[in-house]
Amino acid sequence: MCYYTQQMATIEAVKGRFKAEVDNEENFLQSDFITGFKFPNIPVILDTSPAVITTGHNWGLLPSWADPATFARRKTLNARIETLDSRSSYKDIIQNRCLIIATGYYEWHWNDKQGKSKEKHQIVSNDDDIFTFAGLYTSWTDTNFGHTVNSFTMVTTEGNDIMKYVHNSKSIKSGNIHDARMPIMLNKQDECAWLNQSVKISEFAFPYSGSLNAINLDLPMQYELF
Repeated sequence: MCYYTQQMATIEAVKGRFKAEVDNEENFLQSDFITGFKFPNIPVILDTSPAVITTGHNWGLLPSWADPATFARRKTLNARIETLDSRSSYKDIIQNRCLIIATGYYEWHWNDKQGKSKEKHQIVSNDDDIFTFAGLYTSWTDTNFGHTVNSFTMVTTEGNDIMKYVHNSKSIKSGNIHDARMPIMLNKQDECAWLNQSVKISEFAFPYSGSLNAINLDLPMQYELF
């Protein structure tokens, strides 16, 4: 699964890439290493407002029915596309689609089944300096005080050949390379389709077909693996 991303694009670069305006430039997140476990506000574009880059949604879905004091949001950083319609956190928000803006993400290659030896890899696109992941979003409201939490999850699918090698933490244990996962990275021409509620979710249940670089950051000299 994917829990660490990068968003190094400037406000002007993101505005130019998506032909959209940023709703709150002071909240715009630009960081080389973003961990989902801190539930950060990552720039997203909602299906309801494609001309606006929204900065008020945090990573780690908090369902509208959840108790924020007990709900484990670390478990909703990612959502498997194959089971969206059967999971209580997602089945009622499949129509709430968003684009999660990024310039890269990070995964660790395991050298042994225990994960005692790992190599950190940075994954970037050869096709676009700025790209997007497929996401779903929702809002939770405190009925007593009116406080609202806007949040999203990143949708994942089976890994492509590169990610089957890099993200092998599950497959190295099971021996099944199909256990490797990756976030749904959208080709530029597919972004509008993802935001279109009439397009079936199942049409995006495939690994990224574009060109990726997987850079091993733990080698003395960095180089591109693929």
